[in-house]
Amino acid sequence: MRAALRAAATHADEWLATLPSRPARPALSPAQVLARLGDRLPAEPTDAIAVLDALVEAVSGGLTATGSPGFFGYVVGGTLPAALAADILAVVWDQNAALASLSPAASAVEAVAGRWVADLLGLPARVSVGFTTGTQMAHVTALAAARSRVLADAGWDVAADGLAGAPPVRLLAGADRHATVDAALRLLGFGDRAVVAVASDDLGRMRPDALRAALAAAPGPGGATGRAGRPATIVIAQAGEVNTGAVDPLAEVCALGHEHGAWVHVDGAFGLWAAVSASARRRDLVAGAAQADSWATDGHKWLNVPYDCGIALVADRGAHRAAMATPADYFPPDPAGALDPVDWTPEFSRRARTFAVYAALRSLGRSGLRDLVDRCCDLAEHAARELGAVPGVRVLNAVGDPARGPAIPLNQVLVRVDGHPRGSAERGDRLTRRVTAAVTAGGAAYVTGTRWRGRAAMRLSVSNWATSRHEVDRAVAAITAAAEAAEAGPAGEDGMIGEGGPVGGSRGVPGRRPAHVADGLAGSAARRADLGGRRGGLLP
Repeated sequence: MRAALRAAATHADEWLATLPSRPARPALSPAQVLARLGDRLPAEPTDAIAVLDALVEAVSGGLTATGSPGFFGYVVGGTLPAALAADILAVVWDQNAALASLSPAASAVEAVAGRWVADLLGLPARVSVGFTTGTQMAHVTALAAARSRVLADAGWDVAADGLAGAPPVRLLAGADRHATVDAALRLLGFGDRAVVAVASDDLGRMRPDALRAALAAAPGPGGATGRAGRPATIVIAQAGEVNTGAVDPLAEVCALGHEHGAWVHVDGAFGLWAAVSASARRRDLVAGAAQADSWATDGHKWLNVPYDCGIALVADRGAHRAAMATPADYFPPDPAGALDPVDWTPEFSRRARTFAVYAALRSLGRSGLRDLVDRCCDLAEHAARELGAVPGVRVLNAVGDPARGPAIPLNQVLVRVDGHPRGSAERGDRLTRRVTAAVTAGGAAYVTGTRWRGRAAMRLSVSNWATSRHEVDRAVAAITAAAEAAEAGPAGEDGMIGEGGPVGGSRGVPGRRPAHVADGLAGSAARRADLGGRRGGLLP
């Protein structure tokens, strides 16, 4: 066992040492990794260290360096050193975190970490907290509590009677809500057609006037009536639109929802963490969040703990526990009366993911978390200003005074390559997709494509504690070069220009990188060595 663990630590150390300098994109496709793995199960046992070595050899080219400071795809955080080390211990300790009697340590750490998270997010001190795999299941948890409460107020016991024959529940959510909201609602028995899409503005924020109209509309036939005889309603707001980073006007949404007797849930996968910012402008974005009834957020985004970690928080502890708890005769109650973690999530057996959350928060402290969030936002704003000055490139989520350069809500930078001079929408779609593919293929940065208002766009998300101005400038240089090459190249189908794109890649021709990108790479050797020394080791 110990020899295998030492072998794993050696492989981990090699990975971390090269993380700041390696291309973030994987070199192999799933089919290529599958061919390396082989699909024939060995007839005889294999030595554990040999298994590890073979596994590393087979999958290494198919790993995405999401922890790289140059990874700007999706909304993926890095891993703080204390969180990584604590998560390794969580695996070694192998605690089933379901019951206080089964793991007093996991139960206690979960209680402390939950209180810390609620405090940092500015939520009521008595909220109940459940730690899940991600925001997807945090939505399921919180919205199950919402379903339980609004139907109970209408005289229906969903735990006893299910949904068959239950009166309908009105579901109101912003038109630009995240897909995980719809998936969670489907898991809870609500079909897609049950959701009323509330119109949003040009940044994806729910419009209060549209919400007011939707709440005032008569419910469908057979609709349940809840508090004060009003229709049973759940309103789902958003803190951090995944493309723009924009936040719904939460104070207004909560006030309107509660005026109509609704339960208000907030999808705050990353945006809720703006509450810790030193910037009054950013904190104001989430003002009013505490007035909601439930919230969902992630640990593996801005908190920078390893995958996987989601957090569900519910103001109505009774509704939360009623929706999740499943008593069993073989679950002995804790002698001291501690509530079991299994009572707050859909899972029975579950890993002790909160050791990493506790370690991350204790290592950062309040000021460290504040600095992490603000540094990411400042770097994203720097990227937006630089890209906004590139001919043919537009920042789509810019706010504020255009004369002072683009400002953006949080840590998301949404851009589109229109070309210079600006051409047709279709040409802009082609250029944007080609630049997105070329930048990631080149290895200088990892960015992802998206669609915004029906047109192609590219997104940079700055979510990693290790990202610095260097990686952001490197990404901007790569995007600039790729945009220039895409506009000068043939107006063909979408995709990369040449093998590996205009900024080079693993299959590109040496020396083909633009000079300003090559200079940035050459000039960073000392810094990479320093990063490797500071971040790269599990072993002394």
